[in-house]
Amino acid sequence: MADASHDSQDTALVDTVVVGSGFGGAVTAYRLAEAGQSVVVLERGKPYPPGGFPRSPADMARNFWDPSNGLHGLFDIWSFRGLEGVVSSGLGGGSLIYANVLLRKDERWFVNESPLPGGGYENWPVGRADLDPHYDRVERMLGAATYPYQNTPKTLALHQAARRLDLPVFRPPLAVSFAPRPGAPPVPGAQITDPDYGNLHGLPRSTCRLCGECDIGCNYGSKNTLDHTYLSAARHHGADIRTRCEVRGFTPRPGGGYDVSYVVHDPAREGRRTATDRLPLHRIGCRRLVLAAGTFGSTYLLLRNRAALPGLSSALGTRFCGNGDLLGLVLHATAGADGSRPLKLDASRGPVITSAVRGGDALDEDGSSGRGFYIEDAGYPDFVAWLAESSRLPGGARRLLGFGLHRLLARLGVDPASRVGGQLALLLGPAVFSATSLPLLGMGRDVPDGRMRLRRGHLDVDWTTLTSRAYFERVRSTMRDIAGALGGDFLDNPLWWWGNRVITVHPLGGAPMGRHPGEGVCDDIGEVFGFPGLHVLDGALLPGAVGANPSLTIAAVADRACDRILEGKTAPRTAGRAPHAAGRAPAGRTAHQGPAAGGTAPRTPAEAAPSAPATPATHPGRGRSGTPAGSTGTPFGFTGAPADSAHTPPVEPPTSLSFTEEMKGHVALDVDDPEEGRALGRSLGQRLNFRLTITAADVDRFVAEPAHAADAAGHVDCDILGGRLEVEHGWFNLFTQDGDAGRRRMLYRLHLRTQEGTPLTLTGHKDVHDDPGADVWPDTSTLYVRLLAGHTHPDDDATAPVIGAGIVIIRIGDFLQQLTTFRTTGPHPARAMELFGKLFLGELWAVYGGRLARAVPGKDRP
Repeated sequence: MADASHDSQDTALVDTVVVGSGFGGAVTAYRLAEAGQSVVVLERGKPYPPGGFPRSPADMARNFWDPSNGLHGLFDIWSFRGLEGVVSSGLGGGSLIYANVLLRKDERWFVNESPLPGGGYENWPVGRADLDPHYDRVERMLGAATYPYQNTPKTLALHQAARRLDLPVFRPPLAVSFAPRPGAPPVPGAQITDPDYGNLHGLPRSTCRLCGECDIGCNYGSKNTLDHTYLSAARHHGADIRTRCEVRGFTPRPGGGYDVSYVVHDPAREGRRTATDRLPLHRIGCRRLVLAAGTFGSTYLLLRNRAALPGLSSALGTRFCGNGDLLGLVLHATAGADGSRPLKLDASRGPVITSAVRGGDALDEDGSSGRGFYIEDAGYPDFVAWLAESSRLPGGARRLLGFGLHRLLARLGVDPASRVGGQLALLLGPAVFSATSLPLLGMGRDVPDGRMRLRRGHLDVDWTTLTSRAYFERVRSTMRDIAGALGGDFLDNPLWWWGNRVITVHPLGGAPMGRHPGEGVCDDIGEVFGFPGLHVLDGALLPGAVGANPSLTIAAVADRACDRILEGKTAPRTAGRAPHAAGRAPAGRTAHQGPAAGGTAPRTPAEAAPSAPATPATHPGRGRSGTPAGSTGTPFGFTGAPADSAHTPPVEPPTSLSFTEEMKGHVALDVDDPEEGRALGRSLGQRLNFRLTITAADVDRFVAEPAHAADAAGHVDCDILGGRLEVEHGWFNLFTQDGDAGRRRMLYRLHLRTQEGTPLTLTGHKDVHDDPGADVWPDTSTLYVRLLAGHTHPDDDATAPVIGAGIVIIRIGDFLQQLTTFRTTGPHPARAMELFGKLFLGELWAVYGGRLARAVPGKDRP
């Protein structure tokens, strides 16, 4: 296992790179390494050996994941408009903080063609029979065992309440070692015998001490987390496990496979703010790439790298849900017929979850109605009980005052008692509040109708409890009944009071499996449609709620996928430009596969005509003004050798002119018609904006040359391209002609690069010509845009793969602002503005003046 810096470019091409080390990634790494493949696991978080999880207040306060702010901790907290999400960052992924439950998805809950609000269906291409052998295999590897102790108060209480309410209740299998070795009796704190593959941490583990700390990391190694099991076995079989390596992007390799880029979080920077966007990129090539960074992580990576994956299914970002997660609280539980005495629940005793109540589903066909769910006891560590008691300030303050008064009287000799045990007991109080409280964790089949997108480069989730309201009300009602059966009160999660928000620890969906690209991003073994060798094998792959705790299902789906991979049914093929499913292209365009497939991308007439780049910028490999590098021709028409500077008076510097232009609009991927791209992009909310500063370094030359070429610098903002993209090189041409005296073009060419390193070119034209009606403003303010793969030049456009298209415009307010941005530098600023103005107005007159002259007799061109 590595925990240090890596070379910027790995020279070897490995069989498989696995991104993430959670339930999907760890299973995949082990299965493929066991079969003899070379496997590299890239995990962004750090390892947590036994004893390595924070416990002190100071350490817990920094136990969050935000490397930009120096935080390299365990908990990664996401906040969206409809929910909060809590996931893990560390070697072992979500297994480090989950509550160990290994439940199978109910057989009848693998739905087919289940309608969703707003259209579409939830459909599972796999069923229980497909997964049962893999459930068995994962349970064996994780050492599944039911909770063995019979006198735990919270366990007894939940079973008692369920029996009173006639609800099914049981003890689910847990990935916890209660005994030191298989077949031995359970005993707390005994040393666990390591398996044959050893343990990558090299430290002893001990059996469950019943401390309720499962969800904040088990410092005793009692949990059979993925680092102790699958990842240790993977390393034993040769897997290269790299921690603190955060993947930023990936691109298909021309000959097949993928190049993966990642950054390394230096342990020396922990606790210090870091410009993580400026960290050097490291790269590794692989024949197969498995995304297993979790629902948020894998979907985010796909969204951020969308430009490198032409033809990717439009289902990307769909089918999101929180697996019905809902937290409730039982408070003030009481016993006795009249509820006269507290009922001890002792939530901190035992592992976090020991028992589960099942709520039926209409799919069960047993008389149940609604959508099914599970409710489980959710214990907490002892220190949470202390916090709960200390928060009850009025009673605590009175006890503290009483204790202080007693000790004062003793010091004054008024009270001769020297033993203070009784007074200390009074100071601590009865602690009834924490002893009679129990969290309840609900989960089930909420509606997977959420949508994940990028917004200003950040992941955004559009999801609401409204469409699942009946489900959540049913869960809350059952929790309330359980609290009542225990003689207690029910309290909602406080976030529910604030707009019916929920906290999910089981986010699912975003890259769902489906039967075809119109339904899902991946097939039933997680391979992305159209991209051989690219897999998603984590919660993002699931097309809906599991209902039960989803970890076992994620692992089983990954295990099944590995069987198919190793059988050779999905051997990586060439991973270049991916064909559209079933030979179909999106509506309104011709299917093509780029140069490698012999296809060509259609060009608009304006883009077919080459434009000269601006001075002083040059195209790479070319001279100024488009003159090929090495040509003997002199750019801009100047001839003759330069004069000897010793006999030539100083040359007056040129005067430059610049202005800043802002344009906004919509684009869509996998279309090449700008009008179609605008319509589709607008319907999907896919914006493209840019802010460019256009600079003519020499106004005299700019006006004199027919190409009227200038430099363009600035940035493009487009979420479907990953956020803000800086312009590496940019060219602008004002009013070029292509043989039609009545038509002009304004041409734009911007070389961009996504934050993951994928090169792109934005080409655009404004078509200035005289149509019937007042069209001067639309013609000069509407830019027809295409996005091309790679950094292209005019001669390359015919063969460059088209990534997308759309239209951006200058709005009136932005145009008025643009007029205030004109700047000149040099000896003749007034003349420069005059020349530019005459050129601009003169060219407009050349296009539109004839009709105006005819409309006003005797009116000549100015």
